[in-house]
Amino acid sequence: MTSPTPPLTETSIAFRQAILKSETKRILGVISFVLFFALLAAVRIFVMGSAMSRWGLVAAALIVLFELLLLRYVNRALRCGEAVPRLIWNATIALESLFPAVGITFLASSRLLPDYRPLATPWVLVFFPFILLSVLRLSPGLCYITGVCSTIGYLVAAFVSGWRFTGSDGFTATETAIAYFAAVILATGILAAGVATQIRSHVQAALREAETEYQLKQVQHELQIARSIQQSLLPKVRPQIRGFEVAGWSQTADDTGGDFYDWKRLPDGRWVVILADVTGHGIGPAILASVCRAYSRATFNLRDSLDKMLKSINLSFAEDLTPERFATFVATICREESDQLEMLSAGHAPILVYCTEDKSVKILEAQGLPLGILPDLWEATSVKLLMRPGDIVVLITDGFLEWENNSGEQFGSDRVAAIVRQFSDREPELIIAELYDSVLKFANGTPQQDDLTAVLIRKTCS
Repeated sequence: MTSPTPPLTETSIAFRQAILKSETKRILGVISFVLFFALLAAVRIFVMGSAMSRWGLVAAALIVLFELLLLRYVNRALRCGEAVPRLIWNATIALESLFPAVGITFLASSRLLPDYRPLATPWVLVFFPFILLSVLRLSPGLCYITGVCSTIGYLVAAFVSGWRFTGSDGFTATETAIAYFAAVILATGILAAGVATQIRSHVQAALREAETEYQLKQVQHELQIARSIQQSLLPKVRPQIRGFEVAGWSQTADDTGGDFYDWKRLPDGRWVVILADVTGHGIGPAILASVCRAYSRATFNLRDSLDKMLKSINLSFAEDLTPERFATFVATICREESDQLEMLSAGHAPILVYCTEDKSVKILEAQGLPLGILPDLWEATSVKLLMRPGDIVVLITDGFLEWENNSGEQFGSDRVAAIVRQFSDREPELIIAELYDSVLKFANGTPQQDDLTAVLIRKTCS
């Protein structure tokens, strides 16, 4: 079971990059709004003759300059993968909140009465775009701070302009209106924090999904590499054994599997043909199958008897297995120009032996326990088969036998025997191909649940 993906925080590189990219959009939004505000102010001053102070245009130019410098800093942090210090964020909030407050205090029209200046000047409207754009910081805390700083800045500007909240002789219109405006500014900051919370959660979810998809692609890539490596370990060409034709084929249920087959010429001139099936399928059994193959390759360099070599493989292989794991294993010894096969099966059954004389198929059971069941106690005696030209030994894994159709019926050994009888005169590779095609037709679209591996040994004229 895989552990859940941990939540993304500001220490996450991906999330930090997302915040910085969002901050660049926020800065551009602020610059666009300030330029638009300055343009409207210039129209009012120079075209319509408004009494607005021209120093407001200077203030707008300064805030634009500040935002451009901040944009440059954020872009550099984005390129270098750095984090922006908290102090920079807080200083930005303070300066942006100060901009409309200074406008209300010093740059509003002189024709307005001091206590009405915080209400009638367009500078008060500047607070709201700044607060709303703070949502793009993806930080509810910074939105709260922006709302609080803007509220305090507005109240201080109103106080400096001449507003007082006394209430001694009843509340005046300006007293309640300014308090109302301050509450609306604060509520806007709270609203922005709520929106930022939702956007932040969606961004984190999107980043987690992207990260998960990336990890899945990485896993799939690694599995494809593992599959190619595993496939490369299987023999590519027939062994050249005088008197025998041998062919093997394998198809995993997943990207990797627990089956393998192999053949090798022994030092004394004999050939060993192997088929093995580690329990399960997937990456774990694939690793164990590779380990089992390595042990068998090393052990079959010896000149010992077949039972001694399998006992040695079992002893080594069992040390690498957990209790629930084991492997069925069958090895067949072929002597060139000989009519005899020697076979030893460690838990692998059934083994089908086709006799061309009477077209019968004999089923052989295993002679010993699977590898890994009892590491220190494994005794089995090999069997010897007398082969006539045309006789066939069929070694297959249970993926063929247990593949079910839509009715839950398994393919079974009887159908395998029938196919071998029908196509016994063909090359071993063609018999395996017919077997696979018959299984597919029988399954009628049901998915492959287990690995498929087959090895055919056919006796020819010496």
